[in-house]
Amino acid sequence: MALKIRLTRLGDKKAPFYRVVVADSRAPRDGKFVEVLGTYNPLTNPAEIKINNEKAVAWIKNGAQPTETAKELLIKSGAIERK
Repeated sequence: MALKIRLTRLGDKKAPFYRVVVADSRAPRDGKFVEVLGTYNPLTNPAEIKINNEKAVAWIKNGAQPTETAKELLIKSGAIERK
């Protein structure tokens, strides 16, 4: 089972709100997930990012791979360093 750190979409039409979750890579985008790491609200100015960095680092150490968008959010929240 390959784990990914990725976003699931919530919110209304034209008003997206995202959860940052750990999920099986084969699961659908808004489907079953293992754990919620935080939230991302792109509509506020500046965008609001709330991520539990300790949990995120622990999942990365256990082999979870972040998607490109999730990786950028983790960098902005301070969970991982930019290379």
